[in-house]
Amino acid sequence: MHQYDVIVLGAGPAGGTAAFLLARAGWSVALVERKAFPRRKVCGEYVSAGTWRLLYDLGLGEAALVHAGPAIERAAVFADDAQLTFAMPQPDGPVHCGRAIGREHLDLLLLQAAQRAGATIWQPWKAVGIVRCDDLWACEVMSRQTRNRLAAPLVVATTGSWESGPVPVRDKGDHRPNDLLAFKAQFTGSDLPEDLMPLLAFPGGYGGMVHREDGRLGLSCCIRRDKLDALRRAYPAPAGEAVFRHIVTSCAGVREAVRHATIDGSWLAAGPINPGFRRQGSDGLFLAGNLAAEAHPIIAEGVSIAIQSASLLCTLLVANEREVRRGLRLATVRRDYASLLAAHFGVGIRASACFASLAMHPYATRNLLPVLHRFPHLASLSANLSGKARQLELTP
Repeated sequence: MHQYDVIVLGAGPAGGTAAFLLARAGWSVALVERKAFPRRKVCGEYVSAGTWRLLYDLGLGEAALVHAGPAIERAAVFADDAQLTFAMPQPDGPVHCGRAIGREHLDLLLLQAAQRAGATIWQPWKAVGIVRCDDLWACEVMSRQTRNRLAAPLVVATTGSWESGPVPVRDKGDHRPNDLLAFKAQFTGSDLPEDLMPLLAFPGGYGGMVHREDGRLGLSCCIRRDKLDALRRAYPAPAGEAVFRHIVTSCAGVREAVRHATIDGSWLAAGPINPGFRRQGSDGLFLAGNLAAEAHPIIAEGVSIAIQSASLLCTLLVANEREVRRGLRLATVRRDYASLLAAHFGVGIRASACFASLAMHPYATRNLLPVLHRFPHLASLSANLSGKARQLELTP
């Protein structure tokens, strides 16, 4: 039995941030991650300007910026043969524009920061179960044929809503026609301007494109399960390729952007996504990242919500450290954390659901674009609603 103050499950942006902040505050932290790093993930990889400011506040901004893509100064909507381009909000801060950063870089950077701060890294170890034993959580972890048991009064679960893990969001065998499945690929040699991040609207799904630091263009998307089944019948190709053919056929802007491009690597797939707020755990179990609050990826705020939600939770835990370590005030911290999640991300999560519903009917989107052309401030307002100008102040 290895005992700690807190066990953090998952070393994505939320888990890495949580482990770093708690270890920096002097807590003994076990960070459990089942995959070896670096590794690719199905993710839009865009980090908003407000979250870049937070990374600088945490002392990690310069190291992250080394691996970041070009500044994103404009956004666009590509729907059918129509296109609309508008300026992105640019809040004050050390990085005035959002930028993409590959998950293979960001996740490793946060994990290494947590390790330097004193966290114990269990990687690649898979958490195969957690149970409450008196005042402690017992977490069994496995690597190949070796098993260990970790124990702590607190657990922060950040394993993601579509990952299999000890804190499942839904029964993975429960398949519904309207499930949204996610896909991701990278391309070289694209013709998309580096400062532009387009939203893609196509029948049955939506997506986005953004440039990374290495000249590659990332294309990520979500599509309904029933639409994907129809595409698999229409195109005798793997799922990712079938979805890509559908997007290129449906979106003139994408055809123009990738007409000279070559795919780099294979398509990744994950899902289904589960947008919305989750009921926070109990008895010292807390959720962060998209286990706690998940927006439709259409607003490209997944990484930012992960980092910010973990920062909010850890600020509360550290502010109430004496009581929390004794098992006191847990209900109060959980209530305050839920209130902060709703206050910071509620508008964006609700807006993302509206945008996603609209984007999956691109002909309606195309009819809306002339209105946005005439009143461009509405497009900027939509970006603000999604959280692009959100600034997070870490005060308890």
